[in-house]
Amino acid sequence: MSVDPPLNPSQGTPQFLKVHGLDLSYFTGKLEANLRNKGIRYELVEMDTRSFKSLGQRAGVNQMPHLELPGGQLLTDTTHILRWLDQQYPDHPIRPADPAMCWLADLLEDFGDEWLWRPALYYRWAFREDARLMSDRLARGMLRDIPAPTALRRAFIRLRQQRVYLRQDGVTTQNASAIEGLYHATLDALEAALADRPFLLGDQPTQADLGFFGPFFRHFSSDPTPSRILRARAPAVMHWVARMWHPNAKLGAQQITPPPQEPRLPSGLGPLLRLVCDEYLPYLASNEAQWRAGQGTHSWLTQGASFKAPVSPYRVWCWQTLRGAFQELSASDRNRILSWFMEIGGTNLQRRLQTLLEIPVPREGITACVPWHLHQNDRLVATRDRQWRSLH
Repeated sequence: MSVDPPLNPSQGTPQFLKVHGLDLSYFTGKLEANLRNKGIRYELVEMDTRSFKSLGQRAGVNQMPHLELPGGQLLTDTTHILRWLDQQYPDHPIRPADPAMCWLADLLEDFGDEWLWRPALYYRWAFREDARLMSDRLARGMLRDIPAPTALRRAFIRLRQQRVYLRQDGVTTQNASAIEGLYHATLDALEAALADRPFLLGDQPTQADLGFFGPFFRHFSSDPTPSRILRARAPAVMHWVARMWHPNAKLGAQQITPPPQEPRLPSGLGPLLRLVCDEYLPYLASNEAQWRAGQGTHSWLTQGASFKAPVSPYRVWCWQTLRGAFQELSASDRNRILSWFMEIGGTNLQRRLQTLLEIPVPREGITACVPWHLHQNDRLVATRDRQWRSLH
């Protein structure tokens, strides 16, 4: 997460931060929501192509956002930035105090971050109205430093995004309906989860909410095609999106129920957790197996359709991190988590989940591939894309 030396404690807690990203970016919105929730002052610095490249070389990974501290230190990867922010700014924490519930929130955050990436980019670039709007915004925004007519920049970025986020990510005319089906299923599952509470796990937002907020705020609720579906199909989810953008620090007096010492599984989460277990976790296990076998591509089934895309080393790391965290929990906390899944899907679901989560994490793992663990010179010559695939 930190791509520079750690903070000197004598410097104190930083008071003003810079978010390098875009106001139409999936993960930039996720980070901004947490900063707003905590009441932390920050400046959104809109990237152009030059800053995207230079910051990527510093971080070792071409992605957004990056969080710049007052001393110029750079943090990257929103999941771990959120953890750092909870440590440095303890007011309005997002991580549940209960270890089992915190692990469940991590799982849901990862699902929102990674499994909704394809539907979010599909709706943005596969539909003419959406692609026209967003290519114009990018042409006038991130590509503003390219000396070319706006129309040429607009055509370039539309073709580039469709190549990278549709064809290279395994999207075809044969599986497009499955991507739409995943979006619809997610809407229905979230609508059920939010039926009787303001946030996914209770009265306060957690990292689970922020994981879903990224795709919902800057994509599903903003882009023309998915937003029409969202408003018609899941009004409670639309309300939740607005609620997440409204900082808790300014909500006034709230009736927040303190969580019990050993919280139970919140009602209505069954459809969402079944979606995670039936589709996302098997994909993660298969992706890791292909990575360990040295394969460059990965084929899988989801929503009854076939997909083939490059193996994702980043998602290997996500999956190993989730498994490792589960295996390090106390036996009682592990059993509580498994009992929650038996509650929503019976013994069969519980056993499938347990089998996946108990796969040993290799001792060497993928830690050596983490971009910000590399020496700065190595980052400069081996910058990677968001999935940690080499750009050279």
